Amino acid sequence: MTKMTEIDLQQLQQAMLSYLQKHWKIFFAEGVFFVILGTLAVIVPHVFTIGITIFLGWLLLLAGIVQLIRAVRFITMPGFSLWFLTGLLQTVVGYFLVMEPAQGSLTLTLLLTVFFAIEGLVKTYLALMMRPLAHWGSMLFSGITALVLAIVVWAGWPSTGLWVLGLLLGINMIFLGWTLVRISLHHKTSGE
Repeated sequence: MTKMTEIDLQQLQQAMLSYLQKHWKIFFAEGVFFVILGTLAVIVPHVFTIGITIFLGWLLLLAGIVQLIRAVRFITMPGFSLWFLTGLLQTVVGYFLVMEPAQGSLTLTLLLTVFFAIEGLVKTYLALMMRPLAHWGSMLFSGITALVLAIVVWAGWPSTGLWVLGLLLGINMIFLGWTLVRISLHHKTSGE
């Protein structure tokens, strides 16, 4: 893997600038959507927490059933036992999340903590890539916020597990939406 040169970085930043200017309306609309959805999640975090858990449960349950059916249909296929076990695991986890959403939300809250930590690192890295561009600090702030949210979840565990998933997801969506709106409005082209 080669080290990114100053010229490569400048070309990447110029390409990003061009893309933001050309598609600012899409980024703006996405930002507004995330702010509205995030605000709803902050207002009723319990509902979003249970809703997220049940939705994910159904996805896993249905995906697991489909994978089990396919595995059984191709029982002579090499790796049958691995395909079958994967489908069985998805089915069991999905069933658990659907039938016990409160307990499932505790598990998902821990997973969300990991997600926020990784997302915070990625956003921070993206902010540093955007550094000379306007409002790069907003992306950095969003990254740091995601990292702080991960710490808050971990510090309050397990009592926060039933409501924090919806609340933190909402806060994260608000910051992401706010960032996208600011970046898009700054890069709005005068010809549109």
